[in-house]
Amino acid sequence: MTPLAEKHIIVTGASTGIGRATAQMLGERGARVSLIARRADVLAEAVAEIEAAGGQARAFVADVADRIALGGAFAAATDTYGAADGLFANAGFGGTFAPFTAYSDANWDTMIATNQTSVFLSIRHVLPAMLARKSGSIVVTGSLASERGLANNAGYIASKHAVLGLARAAAVEAAPHNVRVNCVLPGLIETPLLHTIGGNNIRAAMEMMGRAVPQGRIGTAKETAEVVCFLLSDAASHVTGQSWAVDGGILGTLALGG
Repeated sequence: MTPLAEKHIIVTGASTGIGRATAQMLGERGARVSLIARRADVLAEAVAEIEAAGGQARAFVADVADRIALGGAFAAATDTYGAADGLFANAGFGGTFAPFTAYSDANWDTMIATNQTSVFLSIRHVLPAMLARKSGSIVVTGSLASERGLANNAGYIASKHAVLGLARAAAVEAAPHNVRVNCVLPGLIETPLLHTIGGNNIRAAMEMMGRAVPQGRIGTAKETAEVVCFLLSDAASHVTGQSWAVDGGILGTLALGG
Protein backbone atom coordinates (compact mmCIF):
# COMPACT_ATOMS: atom_id res chain seq x y z
CA MET A 1 0.00 0.00 0.00
CA THR A 2 1.30 3.45 -0.92
CA PRO A 3 0.57 6.56 1.19
CA LEU A 4 -1.96 7.55 -1.52
CA ALA A 5 -3.79 4.25 -1.98
CA GLU A 6 -7.59 4.63 -2.23
CA LYS A 7 -7.49 8.33 -1.40
CA HIS A 8 -9.82 10.51 -3.47
CA ILE A 9 -7.78 13.36 -4.94
CA ILE A 10 -9.31 16.15 -7.04
CA VAL A 11 -7.00 17.82 -9.58
CA THR A 12 -7.97 21.03 -11.40
CA GLY A 13 -6.21 21.97 -14.60
CA ALA A 14 -5.72 18.23 -15.04
CA SER A 15 -5.72 17.93 -18.83
CA THR A 16 -2.16 19.08 -19.59
CA GLY A 17 1.22 19.90 -18.07
CA ILE A 18 1.79 19.60 -14.34
CA GLY A 19 -1.86 18.79 -13.62
CA ARG A 20 -1.92 15.87 -16.03
CA ALA A 21 1.45 14.53 -14.90
CA THR A 22 0.28 14.68 -11.28
CA ALA A 23 -3.05 13.01 -12.02
CA GLN A 24 -1.22 10.18 -13.80
CA MET A 25 1.21 9.74 -10.92
CA LEU A 26 -1.61 9.76 -8.37
CA GLY A 27 -3.40 7.06 -10.36
CA GLU A 28 -0.24 4.96 -10.57
CA ARG A 29 0.08 5.17 -6.79
CA GLY A 30 -3.42 3.94 -6.11
CA ALA A 31 -5.42 7.14 -5.65
CA ARG A 32 -8.88 7.60 -7.11
CA VAL A 33 -8.47 10.73 -9.21
CA SER A 34 -11.09 13.28 -10.25
CA LEU A 35 -9.78 15.38 -13.14
CA ILE A 36 -11.28 18.83 -13.78
CA ALA A 37 -10.50 20.95 -16.84
CA ARG A 38 -12.23 22.70 -19.75
CA ARG A 39 -11.57 20.39 -22.69
CA ALA A 40 -13.56 17.17 -22.68
CA ASP A 41 -11.49 15.47 -25.39
CA VAL A 42 -8.14 16.06 -23.70
CA LEU A 43 -9.57 15.09 -20.31
CA ALA A 44 -10.84 11.84 -21.81
CA GLU A 45 -7.34 11.08 -23.09
CA ALA A 46 -5.87 11.73 -19.64
CA VAL A 47 -8.41 9.45 -17.96
CA ALA A 48 -7.79 6.72 -20.53
CA GLU A 49 -4.05 6.85 -19.81
CA ILE A 50 -4.63 6.47 -16.08
CA GLU A 51 -7.05 3.59 -16.56
CA ALA A 52 -4.73 1.85 -19.05
CA ALA A 53 -2.08 1.86 -16.32
CA GLY A 54 -4.51 0.24 -13.88
CA GLY A 55 -5.64 3.39 -12.06
CA GLN A 56 -9.05 4.81 -11.21
CA ALA A 57 -10.05 8.17 -12.68
CA ARG A 58 -13.06 10.19 -13.79
CA ALA A 59 -13.28 13.40 -15.82
CA PHE A 60 -15.46 16.40 -14.93
CA VAL A 61 -15.57 19.17 -17.52
CA ALA A 62 -15.62 22.74 -16.19
CA ASP A 63 -14.01 26.10 -16.75
CA VAL A 64 -12.65 26.93 -13.30
CA ALA A 65 -13.41 30.62 -13.94
CA ASP A 66 -17.12 29.72 -14.04
CA ARG A 67 -18.27 29.49 -10.42
CA ILE A 68 -21.37 27.44 -11.18
CA ALA A 69 -19.56 25.00 -13.45
CA LEU A 70 -16.73 24.59 -10.96
CA GLY A 71 -19.14 23.91 -8.12
CA GLY A 72 -20.97 21.37 -10.25
CA ALA A 73 -17.75 19.56 -11.06
CA PHE A 74 -16.78 19.31 -7.39
CA ALA A 75 -20.25 18.07 -6.49
CA ALA A 76 -20.14 15.43 -9.22
CA ALA A 77 -16.66 14.31 -8.16
CA THR A 78 -17.86 13.95 -4.56
CA ASP A 79 -20.91 11.98 -5.69
CA THR A 80 -18.62 9.64 -7.61
CA TYR A 81 -15.78 8.99 -5.18
CA GLY A 82 -16.93 10.53 -1.90
CA ALA A 83 -15.50 13.52 -0.06
CA ALA A 84 -12.03 14.48 -1.20
CA ASP A 85 -9.01 13.33 0.81
CA GLY A 86 -6.83 15.68 -1.19
CA LEU A 87 -6.98 18.60 -3.58
CA PHE A 88 -4.45 19.83 -6.11
CA ALA A 89 -5.74 23.27 -7.13
CA ASN A 90 -3.56 23.65 -10.17
CA ALA A 91 -5.61 25.33 -12.91
CA GLY A 92 -4.23 28.58 -14.24
CA PHE A 93 -2.87 30.40 -17.26
CA GLY A 94 -0.41 33.13 -18.16
CA GLY A 95 -2.67 35.69 -19.77
CA THR A 96 -1.60 38.38 -22.20
CA PHE A 97 1.67 40.17 -21.62
CA ALA A 98 1.37 43.96 -21.53
CA PRO A 99 2.89 46.89 -19.60
CA PHE A 100 1.12 47.83 -16.39
CA THR A 101 -0.40 50.95 -17.94
CA ALA A 102 -1.74 48.98 -20.93
CA TYR A 103 -2.99 45.95 -18.99
CA SER A 104 -6.67 45.59 -19.94
CA ASP A 105 -9.59 45.17 -17.56
CA ALA A 106 -10.63 42.00 -19.38
CA ASN A 107 -7.18 40.46 -19.03
CA TRP A 108 -7.10 41.31 -15.32
CA ASP A 109 -10.61 39.98 -14.63
CA THR A 110 -10.01 36.69 -16.45
CA MET A 111 -6.65 36.21 -14.77
CA ILE A 112 -7.96 36.77 -11.26
CA ALA A 113 -11.01 34.57 -11.83
CA THR A 114 -8.94 31.70 -13.21
CA ASN A 115 -5.75 31.85 -11.18
CA GLN A 116 -6.97 33.22 -7.85
CA THR A 117 -10.71 33.00 -7.27
CA SER A 118 -10.91 29.41 -8.55
CA VAL A 119 -8.29 28.38 -5.99
CA PHE A 120 -10.26 30.03 -3.17
CA LEU A 121 -13.46 28.33 -4.32
CA SER A 122 -11.77 24.94 -4.76
CA ILE A 123 -10.35 25.04 -1.25
CA ARG A 124 -13.72 26.11 0.13
CA HIS A 125 -15.43 23.20 -1.61
CA VAL A 126 -13.28 20.51 0.00
CA LEU A 127 -12.31 22.02 3.35
CA PRO A 128 -15.51 21.48 5.38
CA ALA A 129 -15.46 17.69 5.00
CA MET A 130 -11.73 17.58 5.70
CA LEU A 131 -12.13 19.61 8.89
CA ALA A 132 -15.03 17.43 10.01
CA ARG A 133 -13.11 14.18 9.68
CA LYS A 134 -9.80 15.80 10.79
CA SER A 135 -7.84 14.61 7.80
CA GLY A 136 -6.85 16.00 4.41
CA SER A 137 -4.18 17.64 2.31
CA ILE A 138 -4.41 20.54 -0.13
CA VAL A 139 -1.74 21.72 -2.55
CA VAL A 140 -2.10 24.83 -4.69
CA THR A 141 0.05 25.81 -7.65
CA GLY A 142 1.92 29.04 -7.24
CA SER A 143 4.89 30.15 -9.30
CA LEU A 144 8.22 31.90 -9.09
CA ALA A 145 5.86 34.86 -9.49
CA SER A 146 4.49 34.07 -6.02
CA GLU A 147 7.78 35.35 -4.62
CA ARG A 148 9.13 37.70 -7.28
CA GLY A 149 7.89 40.65 -9.30
CA LEU A 150 8.16 40.33 -13.07
CA ALA A 151 7.49 42.95 -15.73
CA ASN A 152 4.55 43.08 -18.13
CA ASN A 153 2.09 40.71 -16.48
CA ALA A 154 0.59 42.40 -13.44
CA GLY A 155 -2.43 40.10 -13.25
CA TYR A 156 -0.36 36.94 -13.25
CA ILE A 157 1.99 38.24 -10.57
CA ALA A 158 -0.87 39.43 -8.39
CA SER A 159 -2.77 36.16 -8.74
CA LYS A 160 0.23 33.99 -7.96
CA HIS A 161 1.16 36.08 -4.92
CA ALA A 162 -2.44 35.66 -3.83
CA VAL A 163 -2.57 31.87 -4.04
CA LEU A 164 0.45 31.60 -1.76
CA GLY A 165 -1.40 33.82 0.70
CA LEU A 166 -4.53 31.69 0.38
CA ALA A 167 -2.51 28.57 1.15
CA ARG A 168 -0.99 30.14 4.24
CA ALA A 169 -4.33 31.48 5.46
CA ALA A 170 -6.03 28.12 5.03
CA ALA A 171 -3.07 26.29 6.57
CA VAL A 172 -3.22 28.16 9.87
CA GLU A 173 -6.99 27.65 10.15
CA ALA A 174 -6.83 23.98 9.23
CA ALA A 175 -3.74 22.92 11.18
CA PRO A 176 -5.55 22.25 14.49
CA HIS A 177 -7.80 19.84 12.57
CA ASN A 178 -4.96 17.81 11.04
CA VAL A 179 -5.57 19.27 7.57
CA ARG A 180 -2.50 20.48 5.70
CA VAL A 181 -2.25 23.18 3.01
CA ASN A 182 0.89 23.88 0.99
CA CYS A 183 1.88 25.78 -2.15
CA VAL A 184 4.19 24.36 -4.81
CA LEU A 185 6.19 26.91 -6.81
CA PRO A 186 7.17 25.54 -10.21
CA GLY A 187 10.03 27.32 -11.89
CA LEU A 188 10.85 26.96 -15.57
CA ILE A 189 9.04 23.69 -16.27
CA GLU A 190 8.49 22.31 -19.76
CA THR A 191 4.73 22.61 -20.15
CA PRO A 192 2.35 24.04 -22.77
CA LEU A 193 2.31 27.28 -20.75
CA LEU A 194 6.08 27.67 -21.03
CA HIS A 195 5.89 26.88 -24.74
CA THR A 196 3.70 29.95 -25.25
CA ILE A 197 6.63 32.06 -24.07
CA GLY A 198 9.07 30.29 -26.37
CA GLY A 199 7.78 31.74 -29.64
CA ASN A 200 8.46 30.05 -32.96
CA ASN A 201 11.66 28.23 -32.01
CA ILE A 202 10.57 26.47 -28.85
CA ARG A 203 13.62 24.23 -28.46
CA ALA A 204 16.08 27.11 -28.75
CA ALA A 205 14.01 29.11 -26.26
CA MET A 206 14.01 26.18 -23.82
CA GLU A 207 17.78 25.89 -24.02
CA MET A 208 18.23 29.62 -23.48
CA MET A 209 15.92 29.62 -20.45
CA GLY A 210 17.65 26.54 -19.08
CA ARG A 211 20.95 28.37 -19.01
CA ALA A 212 19.43 30.84 -16.53
CA VAL A 213 18.70 28.00 -14.06
CA PRO A 214 21.45 27.10 -11.57
CA GLN A 215 21.07 23.42 -12.51
CA GLY A 216 21.52 24.40 -16.14
CA ARG A 217 18.21 23.06 -17.44
CA ILE A 218 14.48 23.54 -17.23
CA GLY A 219 12.46 21.03 -15.22
CA THR A 220 9.82 18.52 -16.18
CA ALA A 221 6.18 18.21 -15.20
CA LYS A 222 6.97 14.81 -13.71
CA GLU A 223 9.57 16.31 -11.36
CA THR A 224 6.95 18.75 -10.09
CA ALA A 225 4.36 15.99 -9.79
CA GLU A 226 6.69 14.04 -7.48
CA VAL A 227 6.70 16.94 -5.02
CA VAL A 228 2.93 17.43 -5.25
CA CYS A 229 2.28 13.73 -4.65
CA PHE A 230 4.55 13.79 -1.61
CA LEU A 231 2.75 16.82 -0.16
CA LEU A 232 -0.65 15.21 -0.79
CA SER A 233 0.41 11.97 0.90
CA ASP A 234 0.58 11.01 4.56
CA ALA A 235 4.37 10.93 4.18
CA ALA A 236 4.24 14.74 4.49
CA SER A 237 2.17 14.60 7.68
CA HIS A 238 4.15 17.38 9.44
CA VAL A 239 4.42 19.74 6.45
CA THR A 240 1.94 22.61 6.21
CA GLY A 241 1.88 26.31 5.39
CA GLN A 242 4.93 25.95 3.15
CA SER A 243 5.96 27.30 -0.24
CA TRP A 244 7.93 24.56 -1.96
CA ALA A 245 9.93 25.60 -5.03
CA VAL A 246 10.63 23.13 -7.83
CA ASP A 247 12.89 25.43 -9.81
CA GLY A 248 16.40 24.06 -10.12
CA GLY A 249 17.65 26.53 -7.52
CA ILE A 250 16.42 29.85 -8.95
CA LEU A 251 14.73 31.26 -5.84
CA GLY A 252 17.23 29.94 -3.35
CA THR A 253 20.48 31.09 -4.93
CA LEU A 254 22.30 34.12 -6.24
CA ALA A 255 24.10 33.37 -9.47
CA LEU A 256 26.80 35.95 -10.28
CA GLY A 257 27.52 35.96 -13.99
CA GLY A 258 30.96 36.74 -15.35
